Amino acid sequence: MIPKDPVMLMSYLNTQLRDFYPSLEELCAALDQDRKALEERLAAAGFHYSPARNQFL
Repeated sequence: MIPKDPVMLMSYLNTQLRDFYPSLEELCAALDQDRKALEERLAAAGFHYSPARNQFL
């Protein structure tokens, strides 16, 4: 289960991206998550995905 808190979610996703997934697309497929929903939830907290860095900033 992924964290509900946006800061914890960002940290969790960045760790997963760093350690296991070369892209957000692959992470979402593996975890059965809606990419747009995750990005919107994190954007509301001020975080945005950087494909070049493969992390949320």
